[in-house]
Amino acid sequence: MCGIVGIVDWAEDLTQQRNVLSDMVDSLTARGPDAEGEYITPHVALGHRRLSVMDPANGAQPMQRRCGGHNYIVTYNGELYNAPELKAELSNLGYSFKTTCDTEVLLTAYIEWGPRCVDRFNGIFAFGIWDDTEQCLFLARDRIGVKPLFYTVRGSSFIFASELKALLRHPKVEAKVDGEGLAEVFLLGPARTPGHGVFRGVHELKAGYMMLYKRSGMRIRPYWKLISAPHYDDFATTVAKVRNLLEDTVQRQLVADVPVCTLLSGGLDSSVLTALAAKTYQMRGEALHTYSV
Repeated sequence: MCGIVGIVDWAEDLTQQRNVLSDMVDSLTARGPDAEGEYITPHVALGHRRLSVMDPANGAQPMQRRCGGHNYIVTYNGELYNAPELKAELSNLGYSFKTTCDTEVLLTAYIEWGPRCVDRFNGIFAFGIWDDTEQCLFLARDRIGVKPLFYTVRGSSFIFASELKALLRHPKVEAKVDGEGLAEVFLLGPARTPGHGVFRGVHELKAGYMMLYKRSGMRIRPYWKLISAPHYDDFATTVAKVRNLLEDTVQRQLVADVPVCTLLSGGLDSSVLTALAAKTYQMRGEALHTYSV
């Protein structure tokens, strides 16, 4: 888990607001206790709190990469489970990599495929990529919304963050709740209507959506929707497919440069996932650490 924040403002000099960016970043320390980073220019400021999983030494963010006369900067929260396949494909296209972390893969994928890169991602993510040459911000959120992403427009400032409390650290964002916000808290809570941020003028980028923000305005659209379809497989085929999907999922999510463990709740989900993970570790000659509360 990591935390991201960002500000875009073409009317103010953000280099004079470094303390605001730092305050927003600091509010997300619990999401990323291992490291922090900031990128700031007159019209864009990006911040990051990192929980190191892949390549702790070289995966610092915000991460920059120059290509074709453009300077791209990313602040990213998530994991790409198909990063090895994407990295191989991008290497075949002529790209080279300086790290082993998925952040560089994600950024390079955007450089090559633009906004359509999200169609290729297998993972959980919320990220912002700034193209300094085009003066354009690209935001995207994973298909089912595992990673949070909130945003607001206050005057000339476009502000985004992983959590509401980070937005509220910006002096232009007030914690005002109207009737709609109260309904979200008291009638729907702890759930929320997708897209709502509870506080007045604060919104959530919906799961499976992406956004482009430029001087000319904001454009938001979905890149993925869940499709309901008849299920024709027999029982044995269904069991085999579900098992294959679970095994593939667990193996992909065990990739890490730091120790991995599982939390045992006593339920079916954690028991199945732990059993599959333990089997993978056993094949490596290792033991999986588990905890229960």
